[in-house]
Amino acid sequence: MAEGLRERKKRQTRQYISDVATGLFMERGFDAVTIAEIAEAAEVSVNTVYNYFPTKEDLFVDREDEVVDRPSQLVRERAVGQSAARAIVGQLRQDLRERHAYVGLSAGYDRFRQVVTESPTLMARLFTIQGKAVNRLGVTLREEVAAAPEDPTPEFVAHQLVGLQNAVQRWIMRALAEGGGADEVAEDALRAVDVMESLLSDTVLNYAVKNTP
Repeated sequence: MAEGLRERKKRQTRQYISDVATGLFMERGFDAVTIAEIAEAAEVSVNTVYNYFPTKEDLFVDREDEVVDRPSQLVRERAVGQSAARAIVGQLRQDLRERHAYVGLSAGYDRFRQVVTESPTLMARLFTIQGKAVNRLGVTLREEVAAAPEDPTPEFVAHQLVGLQNAVQRWIMRALAEGGGADEVAEDALRAVDVMESLLSDTVLNYAVKNTP
């Protein structure tokens, strides 16, 4: 359905508030900026900010739903003959080669990473997002293979696949913080992915192979 005028204005307002808040966070750090300051800079009321973003962290991670759903989306859209692990690990390698923001290697990402690591609140939210991604992927895998309700395999596989992604991202953050260049870190991360993939069992690597379009 086409987006109505009211919905479009709400979406634009939400995005504008988020953009203003992000600019302040990048300039001063997450913990140093208040909701009142964001409202003033965006020329809206404090209540308006809270109507769109229940918490201050929501302003910073306004694409949380996309990040949470991405592993599941990769599984849902995997090619015929491809397993869940091959789809997720294959995309991870592509993100590294392309220096994508998903792996923290895009241009200008340094400051974003610094703001996150300097804020205990944002770090806690990051772990929450990762947990949500595991839970959603577990549900997706269960649906894809029609697993029985008592079968724990989908959840356990989800933990390993999202855990692999998270381990790579943490490895990248540490390497960049130690002064590594994006290209050097990306190449090292690709080799790390090879090592981590080799540690996955055949059961995980071949779980949820797509049989039909």
